[in-house]
Amino acid sequence: MAAKDVLTRPQIDAELAALPHWRLGLGALRTALKCPSSAAALELFAGIGALAQEANHHPDVDWRYDTLFVALTSHDAGSRVSARDAALAHKISAAAEAAGAVAAPELLRTVEIAIDTDDVDAISQIWRTALGYKADAAGNLTDPYGRGPALWFQKTATPNVNRFHIDVTVPHSESAATLNALAAAGGSLDHEHAPMWVVVTDRQANRLCVCTEAGRGVD
Repeated sequence: MAAKDVLTRPQIDAELAALPHWRLGLGALRTALKCPSSAAALELFAGIGALAQEANHHPDVDWRYDTLFVALTSHDAGSRVSARDAALAHKISAAAEAAGAVAAPELLRTVEIAIDTDDVDAISQIWRTALGYKADAAGNLTDPYGRGPALWFQKTATPNVNRFHIDVTVPHSESAATLNALAAAGGSLDHEHAPMWVVVTDRQANRLCVCTEAGRGVD
C-alpha cells in the first residue's frame, strides 16, 4: 500500500478516541501492555506477530518479562502514522484484551539525545559513524534497528555551555504526574513551551526536556 494512507493529526486523534490502549508519540502509535504473567506476554507477543504477518505491516515490539512495549509507524511514509497502523492497533488491542493484558501508558517513555551546535555538518558524521546510525530527512540520527535512542542536533547560534540534554517524550495524559514528581525531586521547571515541552534543570544545571505530542501538528 502506498504512503497516501498517512493520517492527519485530526484523523489520528479520531482513531485514538477508539483506541484507549494507545498514545501518539514521535510519529508512532505506542502502547505498553502489562500481561498476567511472562508466559502470557510471550503468547501475546506471538499473537501480535501473527497479526503483523497477516497484515504485512510490522510493529516494533519489545518484550520485558510480563510487559510488551509496542510501536506502530509506517517507514514507507517517512515514519508517520498511517491507516495501516491504526487498523493493526485495533487488532492488537482486541488480542490484548483477550489475553487479559491491561494498558500501562505511565510506562511509556521515548528518549532522544540532543546536542546544541552552531554547525551540524562539522560533527554529524562523527556521531553517525560511532553509533552506526542513519540520518533521516531532517538530519537526525536514528538506530536502524530501533534499539538505541535517537540523536538530534539542536542548531543554535548560541550553544548552551552544557551542550547535551535528554528529551523524554511521555503521553500528555501522564505528563502532569511526571512533572510533579520531577519538581518534588528538586527539578527546576520552565513551562514556557508547555505542553509541547517543559525544560527541567537539576541542581547541577544539567537539563532535560519532558515532551508531549500536545500542541504539535502532523503533516
